Amino acid sequence: MPATPLQPVMTPDEINAFIADVYPHLNGTNRDYEVVSVAPGTCAVRLNATERHLRPGNTVSGPCLFTLADIGGYACVLAHVGREALAVTTNLNITFMRKAGPGIVEGRTRLLKLGKSLAMFDIELVAGENEAVIAHATGTYALPPKRAVK
Repeated sequence: MPATPLQPVMTPDEINAFIADVYPHLNGTNRDYEVVSVAPGTCAVRLNATERHLRPGNTVSGPCLFTLADIGGYACVLAHVGREALAVTTNLNITFMRKAGPGIVEGRTRLLKLGKSLAMFDIELVAGENEAVIAHATGTYALPPKRAVK
């Protein structure tokens, strides 16, 4: 039997507002990290990398790229399960392939599995005019059990 196609239940604006509400320290007054699109089984996130995201060598730092990968997974899960602040990262592996300088770094996330208690995803981080893949990550989110309505 084929799997049920994934359908988003939140828009990028709804996800950005939710993340700003539950994680106000992420962006503060900036819009460094943002969700830019959502589609069935996928979403795109963006880091607007400025000098505050750079390490020596004019390179976007690994922790900033790791954060983007984690946000991509979280945003894609939220897009498909709704407002769930207690979805938590249980695993995230990242491979850095090329350096990225200041500017836009885009994360293209794909849900690989969305189950009752776990969601698995992968994400490619791309940057530059040629949109070279600078990093690839895979991750898993744990979803809290559904609570009975009282």
